[in-house]
Amino acid sequence: MARGRLRIFLGAAPGVGKTYAMLAEGQRLRALGTEVVVGFVEPHGRRPTAAMAEGLETIPRRALRHRGARFTEMDLDAVLARRPQVALVDELAHSNVPGTRNAKRWQDVEELLDAGIDVVTTLNVQHLESLNDVVRQITGVRQRETLPDEVARRADQIELVDLPPEVLRRRMVHGDIYPADRIESALTHYFRVGNLTALREIALLWLADRVEEGLQRYRAEHGIVAPWETRERILVALNGGPEGETLIRRAARISARTPGTELLALHVVPEDGLTRVDPSVLDAQRTLLESLGGSFHQTTGGDVVEALLQFAEAENVTQIVLGASRRGRVASLLRAGVGERTIKGSGPIDVHIVTHEEAAASAALRLPRPGNGMGPRRLGAAAAGAVVLLPLLTLLLTVVRGPMGLAGALVLYLLVIVVVALVGGVVPALLAAVAAALLADYSFIAPVHSFDIERPDEIVALVVFVVTAVLVGTAAGAAARHTRQAARAIAEARTLSRLAAGVLRGQDLPALVEMIRENFGLSAVSLLERDPRASPVPRWYVVASAGDHPPERPYEAEVESPVDDLLTLAARGPGLSSQDRRLLDACAAELGLAHARGRIAGPAGVGDPLADAERTRASLLLAAGRDLRAPLRTAEDALGRLRRRGGERAPDERRLLETARAAVHRAAQLVTDLDDLSRLHAGALDLYLRPVDLNEAWGAALDDLGPGGHSIVLRLPAYLPDVIADAALLTRALTALAADALRHSPPGRPPVVTAETHDGRVAIRVADGSGGEGAALAGRSGSRADSLALRLSRDLAEAMDGSLRTSGRGSAFTVTLSLPSSAPGRPRRGKRPARPT
Repeated sequence: MARGRLRIFLGAAPGVGKTYAMLAEGQRLRALGTEVVVGFVEPHGRRPTAAMAEGLETIPRRALRHRGARFTEMDLDAVLARRPQVALVDELAHSNVPGTRNAKRWQDVEELLDAGIDVVTTLNVQHLESLNDVVRQITGVRQRETLPDEVARRADQIELVDLPPEVLRRRMVHGDIYPADRIESALTHYFRVGNLTALREIALLWLADRVEEGLQRYRAEHGIVAPWETRERILVALNGGPEGETLIRRAARISARTPGTELLALHVVPEDGLTRVDPSVLDAQRTLLESLGGSFHQTTGGDVVEALLQFAEAENVTQIVLGASRRGRVASLLRAGVGERTIKGSGPIDVHIVTHEEAAASAALRLPRPGNGMGPRRLGAAAAGAVVLLPLLTLLLTVVRGPMGLAGALVLYLLVIVVVALVGGVVPALLAAVAAALLADYSFIAPVHSFDIERPDEIVALVVFVVTAVLVGTAAGAAARHTRQAARAIAEARTLSRLAAGVLRGQDLPALVEMIRENFGLSAVSLLERDPRASPVPRWYVVASAGDHPPERPYEAEVESPVDDLLTLAARGPGLSSQDRRLLDACAAELGLAHARGRIAGPAGVGDPLADAERTRASLLLAAGRDLRAPLRTAEDALGRLRRRGGERAPDERRLLETARAAVHRAAQLVTDLDDLSRLHAGALDLYLRPVDLNEAWGAALDDLGPGGHSIVLRLPAYLPDVIADAALLTRALTALAADALRHSPPGRPPVVTAETHDGRVAIRVADGSGGEGAALAGRSGSRADSLALRLSRDLAEAMDGSLRTSGRGSAFTVTLSLPSSAPGRPRRGKRPARPT
């Protein structure tokens, strides 16, 4: 039986019209003669949605009782027995009531699809598992019901149901989404314009990625290699030189001109896997790239241009950014540079050559850089050079024989022999010396075109030439060999130092294993540990791994480096030389030390009584917060209903009701602050640091203060630069400071907010209207600074690499945050100036 087709209507937020669109599609299919039934639809009291469902056959729901309450769910067995062509099932990420066959509704949908029934369903983007944390950071709300991304990816068709944030908020105000008692809270929290805009962008980008996956699959199935410019992808080629930061910034500016552009960077490691550049330079460039929203990649290849173009074709790159050549004019004449070769082989890919300070710094003649060994390739290159250069030089000297004597010819021959020795070593130089002597005898010693020699001084000259050429060639070959050995030693030292630095910094084992895999150009690496209790058949466990399909047993690896009796490093990839094996053994020993250190540190931390007490205190605080949150929410809802209930009340009753409601709200906020403070100290509060618009942050903070006659004076610059912060946490901190300033401001003297930029940081000052009067009484300043809300604000600021300090005799607090690295303080298009409020 053919599997059914799955169609998903995707939305960025509740109320965009997903269920309505699903029912409209059901009506369309029904009009075409398709057998359509409603398996489950939840109209949420929206009349247009309920009207759209009229006329469609509906399968009665199944009633269930759980904890004394009655619930209804989709009757899966009834839908399967009915066997329609299409079933409409709302809310794909819904969790079923305990007692049903499947825990999740998407599992019910899988059964319908396996039965050959097509399913049309709905989904909000915030319910996708991979986006759950991102949505929580933006909205402050964790979605309990999540859907594995793979389920949505397997859908045959995904259609976005989209509404602009302003339209969605207008629908909310008109009561088309939530009942009247939830409208005000939704508009000031989840349904803020910033939240809805961010959710809309997330939905569009996620759907664009799914479309991109389908496009790449189509190109692979049809063997299409040429890039299709459906999305601009800009690739920066990094060679580890100082010009890398210039190239990254230039590529980022190109990327910023086209929305949706993807920025990538590639560093090509030689075939031996040992990078010859300073790792700290590459790490700094990687950090800069990631701060600008790009992704860093590393590959291994013998030819830089070939590896670069292969990666560009695989990633559907549309533009490549290269640095201008640092080679001199003579070297460029001898061999085309990377830029020229990339342009010739790029095809439809645009190539940008960016100038920099290091470009063509020296025009002197540079010899080819020696490699790591005298393999067949280098010997062949040296022999080919001798075969080509010696006849050409002989022909040239024959043409200008008049001014050039035998001595001059022998000197030029000696230069060719030195070049051959540098490239191929002593043996090619010796053969080239003998060949040069024979050519000189045949072409320049009388009788010409004969190997006979009439004059004894010419015999002595040739013998001395051969001996000198052999000695010079030997010295040049030895110097080249020592240079290669020194370069090899430097590369080994850098590899070991980089790995040791990672161990000292406390990097986890997977990151260290990935570092080894990249350095040696291996496809997969695993650190395996043998169970000492398993005998006689050994049992191995993977401690850490990196790469595709890492080996899980030593005999599955192509390269093995034992650490001790229980640990071994197993790898797959190209064969390693004896020197590489020796270096791999040293790296494996470093991994063994890191693994042992982790084992020692683990039990030590467990037995620490102070750590146990701290964990117990944090867990008690979290438990108390969870227990208090529910009764406080119930009390707040009850007071809200009493406030909205009609009828005449005395002024004292109204005042008491408002006071009680404010106190309960304050207590609920304190519980939330206590929860966040405990999670922050425990390291469980996620941070998403990125450039944040201060105007939007202040707007959100003022919204969070809630309705009422709040008066705050904002004296901000015409253009505020972005700051590096977590948007949600920054809003929390600013809201706490503004609320504290309002509470301590006398009537008629509102708080004042100012901001200024200096030394790469922004200082935001929130001062109450008291001017510090009476701050010293009863230690008022100290009590304010030590309050829970302000302590949370201080800890949040420090977590975002900022600070919070007290000034103005305890009546003002200043938050200092860092500026982004690019163009601090420069106004950007679309940024609105702050206006006094």
